[in-house]
Amino acid sequence: MDLNFLFRPRTMAVIGVSTTHDTHPANVIFNKNHLRYPVKAFAVNPKGGVYQRETLYENLEQIPQDLDMAVIAVRSQFVPSVIEQCIKKGVKGAVIISGGFSESGNVALQEKIVQLSNEASFPFVGPNCLGIYSPDFVDTFFLPGERIITPKKGNIGFVSQSGGVLVDQMVKFAGQGIGVSLAVSIGNKACLKETDMLSWFENDLGTDVIAFYIEGFDKGEGRKFVRRAEQCSKPIVVMKAGKSPQGILAASSHTASLAGDYKVFSQIMAQYCVAEAEDEYELTSFCESLSCYPKGIKGNIGILSLSGGHGVLAVDACSKHCLETPKIKTETMEVIKEKLSPEIKEIAALDNPLDLTGSAVDNDIITSVRHLSRDDTIDCILALLIPYSPGVSADIGAKLSRVVQNEGKPLVAYVPNEEKYRIIIEGFELNRIPVASSVKGAVLMAKALRRCKPC
Repeated sequence: MDLNFLFRPRTMAVIGVSTTHDTHPANVIFNKNHLRYPVKAFAVNPKGGVYQRETLYENLEQIPQDLDMAVIAVRSQFVPSVIEQCIKKGVKGAVIISGGFSESGNVALQEKIVQLSNEASFPFVGPNCLGIYSPDFVDTFFLPGERIITPKKGNIGFVSQSGGVLVDQMVKFAGQGIGVSLAVSIGNKACLKETDMLSWFENDLGTDVIAFYIEGFDKGEGRKFVRRAEQCSKPIVVMKAGKSPQGILAASSHTASLAGDYKVFSQIMAQYCVAEAEDEYELTSFCESLSCYPKGIKGNIGILSLSGGHGVLAVDACSKHCLETPKIKTETMEVIKEKLSPEIKEIAALDNPLDLTGSAVDNDIITSVRHLSRDDTIDCILALLIPYSPGVSADIGAKLSRVVQNEGKPLVAYVPNEEKYRIIIEGFELNRIPVASSVKGAVLMAKALRRCKPC
């Protein structure tokens, strides 16, 4: 099943465009793609006519070009006949925005469109979904472009049963400087499911990390997902909803999913080294960290700070998330102390956490990171940088990035996410070093690495 036609289409038909309601989902989708994306978009309405000085086609057969994809935004009872049109026209796949299927008890109607899909090998996303956001190619979200915030193009592939969660997560990704290769809202996932997306993303050269928001699986579907995840060579992050009895009921009414036993799900994810995020904050941190460091760690963290208080907070957070902060080798500390500036040599706390104090300068930080990287008791470094310190330059992010590249040991930085410190943050981000906006966020990034393959 070739899904490139869906995720990187050259031509598309938007079915259901209204001549009287310009805020209709089909109108929003058509206008957005017609004006802002390279995909050639055709508007379809059985009444025909003209829309925004573009031909409004009565049916797909009238469209003079081959179609890679169709976006279906009509009443649910008309969807089967539209799919039949698509198959007859030779359309290669569809996004079904329309709701009113199994999520509202109309199981037979959903089974009908699945039957049509299976008989013709016609893949579709949905129904009851937002569909596809593919940077530089297509956007089927029926949300006005001026209302939503989209992340830059990047290496995270994200799949969500909920369109709202997907859009909200995209806002968080954008705020943290995380880019996506493709984001897909699969809704009721009547045809394309998480397992299909997992297979596609693994073969996509533009995707390095695969993330999921999952409400539940149909019978036997969860087992297939786990087996496929075990074989996947790329890091996988999952945020699971439906953990409580009330949440299970809510998931069922939302996308007609069987939420199942959460404890069993969580244990299986851990067994197969899938990084399970407890909430959207963890999901964001995990994705950023794994997009930079796809290989796992044992979880022995070396903490470097310019503030004793921040170091203590980091140790507490590490302990809470089952990360170790082992004692650093005596010879490592001796080398670091020998090379520190005279001003801090006697006042720095040479332990784990390593507190260089607010009097440290760039060379003190660089020296410490270099030699912590060479200590085999440590497999990841947290650098808690306090940019208010007078001796810290705007180049510290770029300088530390060079050390990480030379030494090869993962480093996660903490820098307050303020415009004033943007140049420091960019020094890390441009060199693929993850930067957290809080101490907790930095620890969560390290936690992601511990939960990822290899265990």
